[in-house]
Amino acid sequence: MRIGIDARMYGPKIGGAGIGRYVEEVIGALQQVDDEHEYVVFLRKKNFADCPIPNRRWKKVVADVPWYGLVEQMWMPGIIRHQKLDVMHFPHFNVPVRTETPYIVTLHDLTMLEQAWDNGATTRGRFLYELKQRGQRYILNRIAQDARAIVTVSEHAKNAIIHRLPVSADRVHVVYNGIDRATDWAHKTKTKTVADALPGGIKTPFILNVGNPYPHKNIETLLHAFSFFVREYPQVHLALVGPHNTFTERLKREAREIEIPEDRIHFVGFVDDETLSRLYHEAALYVIPSKMEGFGLPPLEALAHGTPVAASRASSIPEILGSAAVYFNPNDIEDL
Repeated sequence: MRIGIDARMYGPKIGGAGIGRYVEEVIGALQQVDDEHEYVVFLRKKNFADCPIPNRRWKKVVADVPWYGLVEQMWMPGIIRHQKLDVMHFPHFNVPVRTETPYIVTLHDLTMLEQAWDNGATTRGRFLYELKQRGQRYILNRIAQDARAIVTVSEHAKNAIIHRLPVSADRVHVVYNGIDRATDWAHKTKTKTVADALPGGIKTPFILNVGNPYPHKNIETLLHAFSFFVREYPQVHLALVGPHNTFTERLKREAREIEIPEDRIHFVGFVDDETLSRLYHEAALYVIPSKMEGFGLPPLEALAHGTPVAASRASSIPEILGSAAVYFNPNDIEDL
């Protein structure tokens, strides 16, 4: 069988902490376990060199097409068709609807349908945001109709999919994410010293959060809780790891307004895997305050490093972390 994988989001630096890591791990795992099928991996120019090819059954193709737009819808079907595939895997919901090749798709969650314009979930004006929402709903409904199978990452996400989309439960398959790489990091990090490991002036003890600072991640509530906490424990720092964007700037303004000392909060930006592992290892506590998550890899990565986790009692998070975390109400600053 000749299998295609849309890996344009390959790697956390390009595709983001969640989807990018997922694509990277799926490809890495398939390369280890499958010695039968052929694979064609579609990549952007900026991550083409990052994806290793282990043998002649694997092929890389440049598909330097941005996601979430008309260009993707127009150009990707032809690029895919040219490779004469038996099946295509799209690891995210941005499926070109004119794709003729049979495909499966991974839907990590339906957060895109849950966000209202007036809750700060976008930098666009209302008209453009609602136009985008309509486009996403159309694509998701086409996926429900056309996909040979849908993969998702938790029972919580599956329930959302079968209730929000016209798809039967037997076509939606839960495949939990794994953390093998994080476990490897943890073993290596135990042998390291941390004198030069922590970026941006972070000092121990510190609280850690990793991910994109989107509104549903609820970092604003974490900031407000920390603003009270740091008054009682002024030696503690807060480190926020993730890409810098418009939402980061909002959080920086909020941190100033609620008077968190500038030397106690650190917007770290993107870090490499070794630095991230050291941050996990040295953190006194990992906090995930999200209101919506399809899965949530970072708290599992923190646990793999032996770091305790405080987690939001919401969405899929209790399903994934079970009894390994201490839980709080994500809408209650005092509880957090």
